[in-house]
Amino acid sequence: MTPANPYRAAIGRLRPALWGALLFSAGVNLLMFAGPLFMLQVYDRVLASGSVPTLQGLFAAVLGAYAFLGLYDFLRTRILSRAAYRLDAEAGDAAFALRLRSGLPGGERGARAPQDLATVRGFMASPAATGFFDLPWTPVFVAVTWLIHPWLGMLTLGGAVIAAIMALANQMRTSRRIAKAMSMDGAEARFLEQAARSGEALVPMGMAGAAKDRWRRMHDEGLAIGQEGGDRGEAYTAFSKAFRMLLQSALLGLGGYLALRQEISPGMIVATSIIAGRALAPIDAVIGQWRAVVRAREAHRRLLACMEGAGARPPVTGLPAPTGALAVRELTRRAPGMERRPDLKPILRGVSFDLSPGDGLGVIGPSASGKSTLARLLVGAWKPDLGEVRLDGATLAQWDPEDLGRHIGYLPQTLELLPGTIGENIRRFDAAVDDEAVIAAAKLAGAHEMILKLPGGYETPIGAGAPPLSGGQAQRVGLARALYGAPKLVVLDEPNAHLDAEGDEALTRAVLAVRKSGAAVIVMAHRPSAVAAVNKIMVLNDGAVADFGEKTEVLRRATRAAPAPAQAAAPTPAREIAQ
Repeated sequence: MTPANPYRAAIGRLRPALWGALLFSAGVNLLMFAGPLFMLQVYDRVLASGSVPTLQGLFAAVLGAYAFLGLYDFLRTRILSRAAYRLDAEAGDAAFALRLRSGLPGGERGARAPQDLATVRGFMASPAATGFFDLPWTPVFVAVTWLIHPWLGMLTLGGAVIAAIMALANQMRTSRRIAKAMSMDGAEARFLEQAARSGEALVPMGMAGAAKDRWRRMHDEGLAIGQEGGDRGEAYTAFSKAFRMLLQSALLGLGGYLALRQEISPGMIVATSIIAGRALAPIDAVIGQWRAVVRAREAHRRLLACMEGAGARPPVTGLPAPTGALAVRELTRRAPGMERRPDLKPILRGVSFDLSPGDGLGVIGPSASGKSTLARLLVGAWKPDLGEVRLDGATLAQWDPEDLGRHIGYLPQTLELLPGTIGENIRRFDAAVDDEAVIAAAKLAGAHEMILKLPGGYETPIGAGAPPLSGGQAQRVGLARALYGAPKLVVLDEPNAHLDAEGDEALTRAVLAVRKSGAAVIVMAHRPSAVAAVNKIMVLNDGAVADFGEKTEVLRRATRAAPAPAQAAAPTPAREIAQ
């Protein structure tokens, strides 16, 4: 059983690696005392005695210490970078799944999951992360300066407290604005993505300038808020750096005064300056990388929230392959985002019907009658507010999603083919290559000859930089993808929207062949030719079933209900088919 929150579980599995990084941080910080001790011995022992062998021995010792310091620092960085990649490997699939479902109702929260995971991954191997591992050693360095002399310790402690206060003030003054700027960056990215996909329509209609102006307003507003937070952070960073240099000079001055009073040796002056600088270095590093810290923290919070329940999947009993018996009961669905508004009329309400294996159902009705919504509910892309869909007696939730998908063929009204080859798209990017099944699906969809005429045949690339397919060609490829693997439930939403007469004939033959194989076929249609091969008709009107039954009976009732020619209004879809 997968964990309820894959991201939280992945973070938990990184604890041994983080403990290892903490251990090597201890080694790094302990070896940081090598430099101050070397300077102390040179000033107080070597210069006083004039002993060259002593200097050589001290240098050999500090050389070995720095060699281990470099090794430990390298191992700490390597552990953190490997931990970051492991986090991505363990939570990346869940992040992709959330991004994939972000276009579905209720899935908007995961739209930025892959980007957020990349932000956290980048932070884990950054200087800001190592600065947090060094922070626990700041009190140790302060304590050592206190042992050298209480006055020096108090000055170092005061400097550390002021630096910590600046860090907290930086967090309070900048985090909200940076978080808001990140949210606006996400909205801007979504607008850019949609504009790029709609460029084919925006440019010819003269909308490019208006779209650019809209993007510029979003972009400038996000930059302004981000810059406001960045300006404050930069001010704290500059002040922290200047304050750290001032503190070192103050320590040198105070050390010189104490040396004049012969309370400390000259070597202790230099050693204290180095140790105090090391005490403040982690705070300075965190403040300097504060924008990255805030971005990583906000990304971490969003990942925890959006992945809650993303991996929860109780074990399900493997069901046998369905025969194609479909039962729909009281299917009701409100508009996305309006599920908690009972005062609003649903876009689909109380739809019920049954189909046996081999049945073909044509769903007709005016625009906005709920045909596409019904299609999405039948294949499980949307979840119903009320009612249920059962395939061979089992609700869709009782099936493993991957297993169920192999038995469903779906051609949405708005077709998107993924970058890859035509063959890969038809076989649904299945790693198990089955050329015979690919060709069989293409032939069934009437696309085989069309594909062979393309320069690369089934290896013709689709995507950026590749010659685009026409609307009819893409729709035939999408139909072949829907028919791949001999599914037992096939739902086609406006499958002939871009087809010519030859394509219509191929569609009719495909529907008849799929029905003959024992599958249930449902076709959402406006054009009469799309339902030529079905045996049942459902008429949707205003989200409800206006008529349902055998095709001949529904058409007969529609013909009887037709008004006299002199009084006839615009023909309904059922009357168009009857005519």
